[in-house]
Amino acid sequence: MNHVPISTPVAVKLAAFAAEAAPSSAVAAVCRRLIFDIIGLSVAARHTDYVQAALASAVDEGSCTAHGHQRGLGLYDAALVNGTAAHGEDYDDTFEGGPIHAGAVIVSAVLAIAEKRGLGGKAVMRGIAVGSELMCRMSLVAPQATHKAGFHPTAIFGAPAAAAAVGAALGLDAATIGRALGISGSLASGIIEYLADGSSTKRLHAGAAAQAGLRAALLAEGGFTGPITVFDGSHGFYKAFAPSKAPDFTPLLDGLGSRWILETLAFKPYACGTMTQPFIDCVKKLSATGVSADDIVSITCRVGEGTVHRLWEPLAEKHRPPNGYAGKFSTPFCMAVGFLDGEAGLGQFTDERVKDPQVRALAAKISYEVDPDDPYPRNFTGHLKATMRDGTVHEFRQPYMRGGAHEPLSDTELDDKFEANLRFGGLGDSAIAALRNALGRIAEGGDVDLSASRA
Repeated sequence: MNHVPISTPVAVKLAAFAAEAAPSSAVAAVCRRLIFDIIGLSVAARHTDYVQAALASAVDEGSCTAHGHQRGLGLYDAALVNGTAAHGEDYDDTFEGGPIHAGAVIVSAVLAIAEKRGLGGKAVMRGIAVGSELMCRMSLVAPQATHKAGFHPTAIFGAPAAAAAVGAALGLDAATIGRALGISGSLASGIIEYLADGSSTKRLHAGAAAQAGLRAALLAEGGFTGPITVFDGSHGFYKAFAPSKAPDFTPLLDGLGSRWILETLAFKPYACGTMTQPFIDCVKKLSATGVSADDIVSITCRVGEGTVHRLWEPLAEKHRPPNGYAGKFSTPFCMAVGFLDGEAGLGQFTDERVKDPQVRALAAKISYEVDPDDPYPRNFTGHLKATMRDGTVHEFRQPYMRGGAHEPLSDTELDDKFEANLRFGGLGDSAIAALRNALGRIAEGGDVDLSASRA
């Protein structure tokens, strides 16, 4: 494995990037998409039990907005609530090489500090760009090893990325941002045991990472110290959270500041786990042939080995997920509703839908085999081979995730998603127009006024 020689600690290089970065117009366009997508998702989730629980846990009243709620919150509570809401339905952006979900963490942290400190849109856009870029790059250092160790990459990489994002938005110098990165390593956390029962902790991870990054940045601003060897030290970040693989810092550092990989961020067309999405496209192609669920004897999918423990096993449990949230991480369930409903949106992942006998019967027909040549995690693909009662066989492939670099969603599609999410959250025409205008001003570098999202 090739390694970048580490004569200067990695955190020093990342801090210099965060302090000096000059995002391009193409990067700004992606950050604009992130703001709209994340706020729309936060509002869509506002009435859910997990968002209400997060709100109930808030201890401080303050000037920061909880999107979709009238109540003003303190800085840390706002970041926690908004990040949790934005990631809660697993409908947020994803980075295909990670996978990680940058927007819920970074947008939530940066908008909270912007409201608290009176920052403008230019600072917000710069902070979002810096944090999202670093979060994507950090996920490439030891591919798959974080999941293998039982940690959630969004939670783990979100904390230092949010620290850098907040530091960049505040205009902190490189030395201070370096300390913030060092501190963030001790605040990062998030295990993936939610897979056992579909409980809500995955939802919490994005908000907790946003909160941790804010805390790290402000501690550093106040003079608190953290190890500058946080990433590459003998007891560092990757040794702790990705111990099965030697870290290769090349993809983290190569071209940093001149080549922005966040331009390839994917925006999801379906409200479920990232790697399930190409399989939904495959099963929709099967449905388009006119076959019925009763015609199907079996469906076998070829999959990447790294996805099995999260999305396919234990297979009997994935055939019958215990609740709607667990269904988002069951490829058989996602495929079943995709076939039967022609959709996998917010309405498909309910506790009632996972118990539907027709859905369960179809899901039970779906199994997998590991494809040793599957490109995961570099690329997310889908495949199915369906055997019919009359003996015919249908085979379909999806070579990439729709919404990603190979087939990005259009601005019109993303605006439609934004509006649909706001309507799902109960907003009407005038409120939607006001919020669209307010977010547009932020993206253009204007004032940060989020009162339109206090529905």
